[in-house]
Amino acid sequence: MKYLLPILSLIVGFVGGVWISGDTHTEQMQALKTYICPMHPTVVSDKPGSCPICGMDLVQKETDASSVQDGSVQIDPVTIQNIGVKTMVVEKQPLKRTVRAVGRVDYDETRIMDVNSKIAGWVEQLYVDYTGQWVEKGQPLLALYSPELVAAQEEYLTALDYAERMRGGVDRDVAQSADDLLVAARQRLLYWDISEGQIAELEKTRQVGRTMPILAPRSGIVTHKDVLEGAYIGSGQHLYRIADLSVVWIYADVYEYEMPWVSKGQRAEVSLSYLPGEQFEGKVDYIFPFMNEKTRTVQVRMVFDNADGALKPDMYADVVIRPEVAREGIVIPAQAVIHSGTRRVVVMAHGDGRFEPREVHIGVETEDGYEVLKGLNPGEQIVTSAQFLIDSESNLKAALAGMQGDVGGHGGH
Repeated sequence: MKYLLPILSLIVGFVGGVWISGDTHTEQMQALKTYICPMHPTVVSDKPGSCPICGMDLVQKETDASSVQDGSVQIDPVTIQNIGVKTMVVEKQPLKRTVRAVGRVDYDETRIMDVNSKIAGWVEQLYVDYTGQWVEKGQPLLALYSPELVAAQEEYLTALDYAERMRGGVDRDVAQSADDLLVAARQRLLYWDISEGQIAELEKTRQVGRTMPILAPRSGIVTHKDVLEGAYIGSGQHLYRIADLSVVWIYADVYEYEMPWVSKGQRAEVSLSYLPGEQFEGKVDYIFPFMNEKTRTVQVRMVFDNADGALKPDMYADVVIRPEVAREGIVIPAQAVIHSGTRRVVVMAHGDGRFEPREVHIGVETEDGYEVLKGLNPGEQIVTSAQFLIDSESNLKAALAGMQGDVGGHGGH
């Protein structure tokens, strides 16, 4: 016996369409003949036999052909109660969807800075000597001895002394030339990243420093250190990398089908496994313009404030993106939809035990089910567990099998 006939065979009949003619009426009525258990209506067979649950003989139940031809079927109230049919009234509601993904914390690329030497020399003293160390903007990183830098300081002091003497003279051209020479000597020091404060100190003391400190260009954490005390460094050599972690980026891979719900500026939340119960709020900052063809995902970048340093680069985080509600639409439960190849079908509940299969066109998947673009109107009633009802009720199976190929008659709904 064939109990609980597979829904696939029904949908094939629905998709392909079965045209009923007068010549095949007798064959159709024979095909609609089914047998059910009086105590267990979910047990359905196309031939006589016994119920595998209680052992009772199956009783014959013929489908009214007229109900098949008009697209609806009549089911008695006892069967409806035994099956436990549940219905709902269709109405418009805000489309809601929460996008969840695994994120990875990374540096904000706009807050990373490299420190390079612009002049050759020897590292006399290393003030910042390990990675992970916090530095403030303007803090000395190392003391550099450079004969070239010593000579540049001497040239500046000479030019300063000469300019001061010429300003009291009578020849304006000579005084202007002395000032130009001083500006050039000063600019040379600035080009080598000697700060205004260091130059002012040189002017005040009139003493050439044997070494000159290289200062941190910004506050942050030292993430790379490529220098040792006593080492010779050449012009252009990389010394440190400093990253400001007060703001971090988090990258997440979002599946292709969820991308309609993600846009720049949306609110995002992350949680960390080592801080249970604590959430961090940020926003979607950038959506990459290409897709990973292997994973079918698009990378999304979010920006988060990180003043307390809880979000550390390379940590994994649980990401939740909460889209703003852009529109309203008809939303029905996922279990109310029967998937049949390229078609989607729901079962209408017309009251008084009358049911009818109807094709619908669905849109995006929401938290509550599917958006219906076409085929339903607010106020109509549908069965919320359509597939279970069809599996349980032979008349509705026959209605599906007997539907004509053109099911678009309800397209205006």
